[in-house]
Amino acid sequence: MSAAASHVIAWFEIPSSDFERAARFYETALDTTLRREEFGGQPMGIFQYEEPATGGCIVHSPTAKPSTDGVLVYLNATPTVDAALARVERAGGKVQGPVIQLPQEMGYIGFFTDTEGNRIGLHSLTNG
Repeated sequence: MSAAASHVIAWFEIPSSDFERAARFYETALDTTLRREEFGGQPMGIFQYEEPATGGCIVHSPTAKPSTDGVLVYLNATPTVDAALARVERAGGKVQGPVIQLPQEMGYIGFFTDTEGNRIGLHSLTNG
């Protein structure tokens, strides 16, 4: 039997139809700067993270299509889910429903659709 991984997720990629539009959206909505790189001829906007945290990026790939009904990724909302959702709307995304308080002091979550058509979740331990 193998040992459990320290992180269930090793890396994530959020597909984009228009890479620069998607990168600008996430930089504005999450109040961050993405590190732009190219890997295998595909542009990537990498979210800031430090090991051992899980990393991920926005990617433009001919084989990956944005979707509202696929895997759901939750991104950290800073300083709160409400604040991040307000920035999502200003950046051109669409908020999906109200912020939800999780049980057992697990925090708060909210959902939005980005400029590319991906459904994304947000999470924060506090919301106000």
